[in-house]
Amino acid sequence: MKAITLDQSTEEKINYTEIQTRMLNPGEVRILIKAAALNHRDEWCRQGLYPNLKDGIILGSDGAGIITELGEGVNPDFLGKEVIINPALNWGQNQKAQGSDFEILGMPNHGTLAESIIVPVDRVHSKPNHLSWEEAAALPLAGLTAYRAVSYQGQLQKGETLLVTGFGGGVAQFAAQFGLALGAKLYVSSSNPAKIEKALELGAIKGFNYQDHNWISQAQESVGGFDLIIDSAAGDTLNHLVQVVKPGGKIVFFGATLGNPSKLEARKIFWNQIKIIGTTMGSDEDFKGMLDLVKNHKIKPLVDSVFTFDKAVEAFNRMRDGKQLGKIVLVPQTS
Repeated sequence: MKAITLDQSTEEKINYTEIQTRMLNPGEVRILIKAAALNHRDEWCRQGLYPNLKDGIILGSDGAGIITELGEGVNPDFLGKEVIINPALNWGQNQKAQGSDFEILGMPNHGTLAESIIVPVDRVHSKPNHLSWEEAAALPLAGLTAYRAVSYQGQLQKGETLLVTGFGGGVAQFAAQFGLALGAKLYVSSSNPAKIEKALELGAIKGFNYQDHNWISQAQESVGGFDLIIDSAAGDTLNHLVQVVKPGGKIVFFGATLGNPSKLEARKIFWNQIKIIGTTMGSDEDFKGMLDLVKNHKIKPLVDSVFTFDKAVEAFNRMRDGKQLGKIVLVPQTS
């Protein structure tokens, strides 16, 4: 089969190449991939910024397709089923945090950017009927991360004010849509006016340009403070968020693209009873809750663009350059 693999010896660091498949182990299924989607971790692997990198590993964590083969012990009813894949492996039994064996499809295990993939049968879920293949493929990793941030860690309640920073990325767009579905008053921030405009179309009340030095005062004046902030940048901008979160509010962050803050407004944090919470991916319980929310509210992922597998370098470069609004999806070539 053809697949997109990591190859750090080449100029582009990825190859679209032929890969040998293997036999199924008991409890596994083979899925014919209909669509897969990129996440930032795929580009970080290409840049050599992810731990335990291995050349020859098929990248990609997000995927949707049709089960074409069953391993020993798998219920025959799964054959031919249209599914999406939960890319979180070995979360463990503790809902509060992942276990030491936790891994994600796409590194160090083979991922979804291939014509087919083998996964344990407990990683597959029925594809929501209202989603296309491309939309379904865009959902798993980012949707799971956003759901855990908003629902489990953030404990978002109807009527609360929610700020999603960096709107336009995969997790941020889901956090915004999930917040709206849960009845929050949504606000976003972005440096891109087109992305803010899209958020307003979805139902956001207002968007702030975080490159505008006055955005903090604008937020304080127009909102008065946010009950919950979902962020992935951290760095020194974390102190900006401390300025605009309500007393007793929460800041939940799932990334640190700007690194660690050089200082922290500790006095303001403890005096205002602010909770700063880290989060990542999610448990099997979170994944099921996310799917229920998506199905019940007919939520559709924003798909930025669709590339065929042979155009993988273009797709990765689009993510690298931060041009996307929503998820970048790849599909196998049709014969």
